[in-house]
Amino acid sequence: MNGGISFWYVDDGLPAVREPLPGDATADVVIVGGGYTGLWTAYYLKKAAPFLRITVLEQKFCGYGASGRNGGWLYNGIAGRDRYAKLHGREAAVRLQQAMNDTVDEVIAVAGAEGIEADLHKGGVLEVATTPAQLARLRAFHEHELSYGEKDRELYGARETAERIRVADAVGSAWTPHGARLNPVKLVKGLAATVEALGVVIHEMTPVTEIRPKHAVTPYGTVRAPYVLRCTEGFTASLKGQKRTWLPMNSSMIATEPLTEAQWAAIGWAGRETLGDMAHAYMYAQRTADGRIALGGRGVPYRFGSRTDNDGRTQRATVEALRDILVRFFPSLAGVAVTHAWSGVLGVPRDWCATVTLDRATGLGWAGGYVGSGVATTNLAARTLRDLVQQDSGQAGRTELTELPWVGHKVRKWEPEPFRWLGVHGMYATYHTADHRERLHPATESSRLARAADRVAGRR
Repeated sequence: MNGGISFWYVDDGLPAVREPLPGDATADVVIVGGGYTGLWTAYYLKKAAPFLRITVLEQKFCGYGASGRNGGWLYNGIAGRDRYAKLHGREAAVRLQQAMNDTVDEVIAVAGAEGIEADLHKGGVLEVATTPAQLARLRAFHEHELSYGEKDRELYGARETAERIRVADAVGSAWTPHGARLNPVKLVKGLAATVEALGVVIHEMTPVTEIRPKHAVTPYGTVRAPYVLRCTEGFTASLKGQKRTWLPMNSSMIATEPLTEAQWAAIGWAGRETLGDMAHAYMYAQRTADGRIALGGRGVPYRFGSRTDNDGRTQRATVEALRDILVRFFPSLAGVAVTHAWSGVLGVPRDWCATVTLDRATGLGWAGGYVGSGVATTNLAARTLRDLVQQDSGQAGRTELTELPWVGHKVRKWEPEPFRWLGVHGMYATYHTADHRERLHPATESSRLARAADRVAGRR
């Protein structure tokens, strides 16, 4: 199956769509976007202040976007941490990292308390190196993470890596306990049902065309509220005035048929860690609850004019490229069938920094720009939006979350077309070339091409 939103909908099928907005309405808080950010924000606001009238507006159905298409990595990575260290000091960035470490357990705890069965397994995150240059980056990355206070992570050599998982040519790996595998659709479906049971109103098939102070405008009517919170991530560019705010970066995935016990015995992976690598154009994978491998990476990274895909359909060349990664990692799986392929978009700010903001003058707020690390970051963002709204409305004061360095961060817009398209495609072509050269010509130094691409992209 190619597209069909994502593989994660196979078990239960697409959800029954909730009723669209019937006309003009009012609320205390209106949330635009029914993905993780919007639903978590509704959850925490309603829990903190049950009297609030909260309305969620979703253009398709809850989980249609990245929340229903991602790789199921609940982990402690956050986009922009190093930049925040430069802007606000190392201590502020360490506090942000600690908040992300705690967020992994927060999501697991809430899912348990609310009875959300999402195939969660906290096996940590294992990132492998398969070339000398990747190994050098891995060791530097490991030391860098230790400097942000993550003292419980571990560095492995080739033998120790093979004891966990047998990736061909793996020469080392790093592991952190702050990660878990999950089924993203089960989480988003469970979260939507939970907030609805709390009294939050969800209107689906209701695209918001414009956000302005105290107004969320749709074809079916306008919802007026003191607070309008934008939680639209990769679909932000479709809103009036937001075309260049966040770039909708495309990511693609495949899922194999269920593997046999003999195939799993040959691979290992008994710890069910989420799996990544240290390539410049990196991959990410998980061992699913039903015994498949779901693996992702960049295919067509960006569509001209910030367009988004049609229900996840993926180009054949991208599917083949992801399959090549699968077989390169696990040569014994050369004959295994790929049964599903899909794609989705994630939000990328120009400086690659995730942010949370509430403009106290207008009541407009937003969170996003997670750059692919949103499964956990959405939860921290939502709790931060909750605290910002409560602070502004006089229900509470400052909190540890409202003082984190990503709050209120401002960034310039992306370049206009065609420079945006040329830059992104050139950047990823360069990363792929750098990875290819590092495999063909082993050296401990990272390719200069990749370093140049990082500077152009704004990552350095």
